[in-house]
Amino acid sequence: MKKVNKIRMRETIVSYCFLAPVLVFFIMFVLAPMIMGLVTSFFNYTMTDFTFVGIDNYVRMFTDEIFLRSLKNTLIIVIGSVPVVVIFSLFVASQTYEKNVFTRSFFRCVFFLPVVTGSVAVTVVWKWIYDPLSGILNYILKAGNMIDRNISWLGDEKYALWAIIVILLTTSVGQPIILYIAALGNVDTSLMEAARVDGANEFQVFWKIKWPGLLPTTLYIVVITTINSFQCFALIQLLTSGGPNYATSTIMYYLYEKAFKLSEYGYANTMGVFLAVLIGLISFAQFKILGDDVEY
Repeated sequence: MKKVNKIRMRETIVSYCFLAPVLVFFIMFVLAPMIMGLVTSFFNYTMTDFTFVGIDNYVRMFTDEIFLRSLKNTLIIVIGSVPVVVIFSLFVASQTYEKNVFTRSFFRCVFFLPVVTGSVAVTVVWKWIYDPLSGILNYILKAGNMIDRNISWLGDEKYALWAIIVILLTTSVGQPIILYIAALGNVDTSLMEAARVDGANEFQVFWKIKWPGLLPTTLYIVVITTINSFQCFALIQLLTSGGPNYATSTIMYYLYEKAFKLSEYGYANTMGVFLAVLIGLISFAQFKILGDDVEY
């Protein structure tokens, strides 16, 4: 018995030795900053001041018109992008899965390409597409008599946020399509064939057989896409800097502006804590709604 305990102890020590580099990295660069962010959210933390203010930062946050507008923009991005990403990805994956191997691989490559392409390169392309003077989008729309004058897609408050959402959609559907194609390959084909023999139409086959098998993948895609949409920052920073008139400002961008442009670290951390709690609550709700029917 003692010999067995010594072996277990030795294995435990060796295991923690292998885990030590990752644990140190996690504690120093993930856990410690999270705790510091939570603590400093209760302080007026700037370059010249570090004063305890209690919940004043949180009160200020909910009375800050720019923050409330950024929150509204963020929610519009999430609500406008997540359902579209899920539905479009599922549709494309279903159509692609029925094709031959070469066609399936081609479309997987095409849709996944924006995911692996650098965000700066994608942004430069879209900035050219949206250019109000020489952009191809205005050219196509004018050629089709859909507009009679050039539109400043990123400079007009009516269009700027939706233009950002379109870009976000093009960079968000790649991974879900790949995941759905893989998940469709795990659905039992014998059940689908039996259902068709019994007279089930394609919708019934999808809803009764395919969809239950796709629920775990759907849950993952919904949660990850929601988190990524809440954290939308690079597109805003590179294309609009939150403008015009904060029409495209998100919580992440406003947080960045307060922290790194105005050095209001305490207030920025307050928004970070709020965003983390909001994402956590929404993710929990998604797990409760979609996760009950998922077999783990």
